[in-house]
Amino acid sequence: MMCGVAGSGKTTFALKLAKEGFIRLSVDEDIWSTHGRFGVDYPEQDYESFKEQSEIKLRGELVKLIQAKRHVVIDFSFWQRQKRDEYKQLIERHGGDWALIHLKVHPDELRHRLQIRSGRFDANAAFPITEEILTRFLSGFETPEGEGELVIEA
Repeated sequence: MMCGVAGSGKTTFALKLAKEGFIRLSVDEDIWSTHGRFGVDYPEQDYESFKEQSEIKLRGELVKLIQAKRHVVIDFSFWQRQKRDEYKQLIERHGGDWALIHLKVHPDELRHRLQIRSGRFDANAAFPITEEILTRFLSGFETPEGEGELVIEA
């Protein structure tokens, strides 16, 4: 389970695991392949609904993969403890073991990375993260503490 604010390196880390044989589940990739580009192929206001639909679909895939004894990396933000706890329970209930990887990055470095990322337009950079959005993300992020997390400072 990847955990971190936008720009912390979750997808980069998850892609490395995918090269080692993990199946990567990503809401961003699923929305991109199912609905297209944010603000181009679908209206911006549809994003939250698409995100909810995608997560339900990927939860089902996760269960099937766990039952098939496959290694999976969940490339979500997991910025709320409640959501992390739900997924830990889901994984355990279906016979899997979880690892929570918290990528911790200083806000100035996040700004730098997000500025670079805003020049891309792909599934993992579907829309620019403005200073206002980043501030909202940082203030709403529930930092994992005492949850069995592995913290990687990047």
